[in-house]
Amino acid sequence: MKHILPILTLTTLAAAASAQSAAGLSYNRAGLSYNTDADAGDNGYSASIEALVGSSNVWVGASADLNTAGEDSVAVGYLFKNVVAGIDATAFVGSNDGFGIIARRSLNEVVAGLEGRIVWSQNGGSDNTDTFVYELAYNVNSKYQVAVSIEDASGASEQTSVTVRYNF
Repeated sequence: MKHILPILTLTTLAAAASAQSAAGLSYNRAGLSYNTDADAGDNGYSASIEALVGSSNVWVGASADLNTAGEDSVAVGYLFKNVVAGIDATAFVGSNDGFGIIARRSLNEVVAGLEGRIVWSQNGGSDNTDTFVYELAYNVNSKYQVAVSIEDASGASEQTSVTVRYNF
C-alpha cells in the first residue's frame, strides 16, 4: 500500500494526457515464450494473452506457466495512450494482490517495427516483491512480433525470455 500514492499520481497525470495512440502498437495479442532462469534453472514455456475490451481502453491480460502448476496470473487495467513522448502507459491490478505499470513505445525512428516495453509490478502478498521487465520487440509484419525480455525480481534473479506473438 505504500506505493498507492505514486500510482494514483501517475494515473491522474496520465488521464490528463492526450488520447492519441503511439503508432504501430497492438494491444490485442497472444504469445508463446521460452524462458530461461539464470539462478534456479527453471527453464520452460509460458503462454500469454492480452486485449482491449471492445473499443474501450480497458485492458485485460493473462499468462500461464506451461511447466509449473499454479504459476498462472490474470490482470485488468486501464490504458492511457500517448502519455508523454509517444509512450502508452497501462496501470493494472492482478492476481496475488499484485499491481503495476506497463510503459510501451514504438521505436520506428530507430528501426521500423521496433518497440520497447518496461513493466514494473509488485506482488502485494507476503513477499512484497518488486519486479521489472525490460523488453525489446520487433514487428515482423502487422500480425507477428518477436521479442526478447529480461525480468529482474527484486534483484534476486534474472529470467530471459524469447517470445513470438500473434496480433489479432
